Amino acid sequence: MSKPSKENESPAFDRSLVDGPLRPAIWKIVWPTLLLNIVSGLQGLVDHIMVGRFVGFEANAAIGVSWQIFLVVVVFIASLYSGMGVLIARYAGADQPEKVHQVTSQVFFLSLWIGLAIFAPIGWFLSPGLLTLVNAAPGVQEQALPYLRTLFVAGLGMMYFFMISGALRAAGDAKTPMRLGIVLTVLNLGLNVLLIPRFGTLGAALGTVIANGIVSAYAIWQLFTGRLVIRLKWHLGIRPDREVLGAIFKFGLPTGFQAVVMNIGGVIMIRFVGSLEQSAAAQAAFAVCYTQLFSFITWGSNALMAAAITITGQNLGAQHPERATRAPLACVGLGLFLVGPLAAAYFFAPSTLLGFFGIEDPAVLTIGSQLLAYLSVSSVFVMVALSYTGSLQGAGDTRSPLYISIFSQLVLPLTMCAAIDFTRGLLPGDIWLAIVLGHFFRAILSVTRFQQGHWKSIEVIREP
Repeated sequence: MSKPSKENESPAFDRSLVDGPLRPAIWKIVWPTLLLNIVSGLQGLVDHIMVGRFVGFEANAAIGVSWQIFLVVVVFIASLYSGMGVLIARYAGADQPEKVHQVTSQVFFLSLWIGLAIFAPIGWFLSPGLLTLVNAAPGVQEQALPYLRTLFVAGLGMMYFFMISGALRAAGDAKTPMRLGIVLTVLNLGLNVLLIPRFGTLGAALGTVIANGIVSAYAIWQLFTGRLVIRLKWHLGIRPDREVLGAIFKFGLPTGFQAVVMNIGGVIMIRFVGSLEQSAAAQAAFAVCYTQLFSFITWGSNALMAAAITITGQNLGAQHPERATRAPLACVGLGLFLVGPLAAAYFFAPSTLLGFFGIEDPAVLTIGSQLLAYLSVSSVFVMVALSYTGSLQGAGDTRSPLYISIFSQLVLPLTMCAAIDFTRGLLPGDIWLAIVLGHFFRAILSVTRFQQGHWKSIEVIREP
């Protein structure tokens, strides 16, 4: 990336994303994002191990329940940052840095207002009722309440980390979020080692918010001083711009609703798994295979989606629609090298993979091996779906992925499971097949919608 030409200018945008070879441009976004996803995911795993060891299983349940509740906040905020990313990618591709700075500055002050004036006070007072609403056991509520309140009250740093990472990635800089994320993870783990043995689940929450606060404060300082490709400017953000904020909500909220739909579908699917004859074994297999092992597929696929958003949006902004058209297929070609070895391992070595989690029970091994065989097929469909979803979102079509998700991840698999359960009773293979079919139709519908080309006519940049 080129250096600033003047003392007060930010670095120039990376034009190789819109002018150079397509696959290397995609890889520039993919590998730092993938590494960040892996590091962040492993951090959560270590948190659970530590609180389980120093506090007990109720602490694990408390963190899990708290994150389910706090996820609503994360989904809403992430939707705004998705809308921000659509605008930034277009402006960066059009080489309009002042517009990029304006969008980022507007979202920066909007996040400040939301975090301090809405989520902090409301979260503090509603936390006890929310924990009761999800039927958390009394012992779990006792551990979860200080954890959840801490996230709500002091979670602004976390919000800013998501915001800054998304803004920089949309502008073509995926390496800075990766570096910040690695520092954040190391700092968080160090704080947890010090705080969890003394404060339990509260210590885990304190470690999270303190680490996010420190790293975000450093990143904000870099943004205000012009050391990154995006710059925060007081005069561009302190006064709300209705047109900019309106566009952010317009393109962002469908992404938030899509995430809600996915979460609802997942919760109901877990209920179906719990209704099986060997429910305990099936739930254990589902937890290990789908929520842990399959995360490696989703980490890679989400990195491809992030790359597709950036590459598609920037090339449309640069008036290169032909490159935007080729972006998702190029992501799929790269994705085959990422998910292929994992899919093969799911199919050919399920017992070895399950053994890493200490699974020895014959029933869990049998059901888990069956599920991994299905997921080996789903791996490709998920990768394709997210690659094309990213290109649709990067072009500004955030509604089509929402409608596709409602059908493929909610209506189709849940209707199928309910119908089979009503007629003859569910077997594990029925649920796994419903999951695969949902992923299959999500991929097919996403590809079809992209190829229709309606996204080419979406205007997200305001005319001067």
